[in-house]
Amino acid sequence: MLARSVLQRASAAPARQFALRQSLRAASTWSNVPQGPPDAILGITEAFKKDSNAEKINLGVGAYRDDKGKPYVLPSVRTAEQKIVEQNLDHEYAGITGVPSFTAAAAELAYGKDSTPLKEGRIFITQSISGTGALRIGGAFLARFYPNAKSIYIPTPSWANHKAVFSDCGFEVKQYRYYNKDTIGLDFDGMVEDIKSMPKGSIVLLHACAHNPTGVDPTEEQWRSISEAVKAGGHYPFFDMAYQGFASGDTNQDAFALRQFIKDGHQPCLAQSFAKNMGLYGERVGAFSIVCESAEEKARVDSQVKILIRPLYSNPPVNGARIASNILTDPALNKQWLGEVKGMAERIIKMRALLKENLAKLGSKHNWDHITSQIGMFAYTGLNAEQTKKLAEEHSVYMTKDGRISVAGITSANVGRLAEAIYKVTG
Repeated sequence: MLARSVLQRASAAPARQFALRQSLRAASTWSNVPQGPPDAILGITEAFKKDSNAEKINLGVGAYRDDKGKPYVLPSVRTAEQKIVEQNLDHEYAGITGVPSFTAAAAELAYGKDSTPLKEGRIFITQSISGTGALRIGGAFLARFYPNAKSIYIPTPSWANHKAVFSDCGFEVKQYRYYNKDTIGLDFDGMVEDIKSMPKGSIVLLHACAHNPTGVDPTEEQWRSISEAVKAGGHYPFFDMAYQGFASGDTNQDAFALRQFIKDGHQPCLAQSFAKNMGLYGERVGAFSIVCESAEEKARVDSQVKILIRPLYSNPPVNGARIASNILTDPALNKQWLGEVKGMAERIIKMRALLKENLAKLGSKHNWDHITSQIGMFAYTGLNAEQTKKLAEEHSVYMTKDGRISVAGITSANVGRLAEAIYKVTG
């Protein structure tokens, strides 16, 4: 009897231990944390890695690649890095708003040397943790001080992180029409109509150039009309400029929209990134700026943005800002960089043309003019989810399911095979 009792207790022990573990698990501090949705780009990257096809093509990557499909470090960046090493600088903290030589040069690059508000000393600017950080600083400042409704309108579609950033800042994120699926181009009339229909004093996010993800930009004349609509509604423009110079190859041309709005009397804010146009992805170099009414207003804005930044990350890293500052302020280095940016933009433009040309040679019945009329690193091909799935499964060509591609993933060596794969899927 005793032996049986001992045996029963022993056999019950694992069950009790299991129940205890279950109880502890149920009481875990993080038991209520749900599983987040998968990241689309990460999913493409993982699928691409697992594919054994030697001729596989990844069109999901959001970084520039050279014509061999390799990461590209600009020679001007290498030279600037060497100069910094030779200066034997220390690693002391930057101020809360960053490296002064960098922010001054970044403002001049964006607004132009002849900018009236820049000359009058009424543009506030701070260094940021690249473009995302600039957007977050701007969102936090507007959430705290913008006097009208705490809602912001972004284009349909927009960079996925825009909604996340502004939602986390406490904004209600709304949308306005931008992309026309039927024409694979700009829905200009819908965009202007939506801007005119917004509640007075709304915040409107605008991509300054190389719209991400569509590659569809307004013309200069359309930008003037958009500016008029924004002004008529008393709306506040928030520009995101992540591709200055990288879109057309001309930094002044790519800043047209921002500068036109200022000419028209707007006082916008701006998020800048130097990830793409200098290839400083991992250095996280960016800037956030606000055009103010006066130097006195600028001083007050400066004081409040510093109060916001201090508990966020205290102050920004210096190395990337020093690299960018050297490139922007050294005349010879700046000239070299402008040539390199132009070269990157021209390679993207060339790949667009080659893709369209190859599709035409294959006898495609579709109109592919949108491939070359769009601009910048990304393009909307017009392919649907079923077609993109076939491309991946049958041809080892990977892109997002909405048909967006990174043109940087196209090379002279793979453009022919890419065109053949698209032709087989679309006809």
